[in-house]
Amino acid sequence: MDEIKSNRLLSLDALRGFDMFWITGGQQLLLSLKDYTGWSWLVMIAPQFDHVEWNGFHFFDLIFPLFLFLSGVAMPFSLTRQLEKGVAKRKIYSKISKRVALLIFLGVIYNGLGDWNFSHIRFASVLAQIGIAYFFAALIFLNTDWKHQIYWVVGILLFYWAIQTLIPVPGYGAGVLTSEGSINAFIDRLFLPGQLFLGVSDPEGWLVKIPATATALLGALTGVFVKNKTISERKKILYMFVSGVVLLVISLIWNYVLPINKNLWTSSFVLHTAGWSLLLFSIFYLVIDVVKIVTWSFFFTVIGMNSITIYLATVFVDYNRPVERIFGGFIQHFDKGFQPVLGVCFMIIIQWLLFYFLYKKKIFLKV
Repeated sequence: MDEIKSNRLLSLDALRGFDMFWITGGQQLLLSLKDYTGWSWLVMIAPQFDHVEWNGFHFFDLIFPLFLFLSGVAMPFSLTRQLEKGVAKRKIYSKISKRVALLIFLGVIYNGLGDWNFSHIRFASVLAQIGIAYFFAALIFLNTDWKHQIYWVVGILLFYWAIQTLIPVPGYGAGVLTSEGSINAFIDRLFLPGQLFLGVSDPEGWLVKIPATATALLGALTGVFVKNKTISERKKILYMFVSGVVLLVISLIWNYVLPINKNLWTSSFVLHTAGWSLLLFSIFYLVIDVVKIVTWSFFFTVIGMNSITIYLATVFVDYNRPVERIFGGFIQHFDKGFQPVLGVCFMIIIQWLLFYFLYKKKIFLKV
């Protein structure tokens, strides 16, 4: 733990782990508890643990952009440290280029490369979007100061807004933000090979890389701010929290003319998710790095330290089989309605113990 403390923000790894937790069993645990107990508050919040069909926002729509935002927060720590060690920029460019290539490749594997049916493979992926957005955000970060990075964010969001609302799509016209009629869908149908996730469009298609870069840059700006030693910790937390609220307000106002939409990664969606990301990060930073209440966060830190491995494991590892083999007989002694809850709990435990083993052995998939 000492080595990690000296080189990393514990709140960053813990929040990344909290983010990943919901796709590695947290969602299933909450929904199974809702089904078993019928508690009104769980019934009320359950829709938040599924994606909005098109326009709008649920908590589950934050998982992906929060991860990308946190990748940006880490940027001033990792990239600046390399520059301080005298690493040439061209070597850093080479490293992040390899990162992009590896993430694109892993994304295609995640989507089913092993089937070797290239016409049915989905080449767009979450991992590819993370890699490409990180790459362009890193280039901007390495070659500009924080003021110009703000200009880049504003410019990207306004430019993307103009693309989506002013460029006419054949057969639909301009500003049609639907799955079929958006400029995103038109570009994907023309230039994205293989299968599109939504048939007529893809939420990780070509154009969404533009606003995703802004998401990563907003994270980088947050990281630069946190590193600033001339500002007190209390002010940092206050400014981050207020900034988060301001971004949420702006996004909700913008939503009237540009809907908050994850599939299109609209500019209003960028600001909305960045606002929530800032609020969450400010809370985790306050509790873990400032107040030093750390013990509770270790569960999430173990997950956050190996997030790429965990994401890939969601499709390659069937945790239900060891649950059945090890705990199946024990689970059967309980009420049938409660058995799914126990099954998910044991699945989470088995996953976490595997991640803890990797953590202790310092085995991390770093890309």
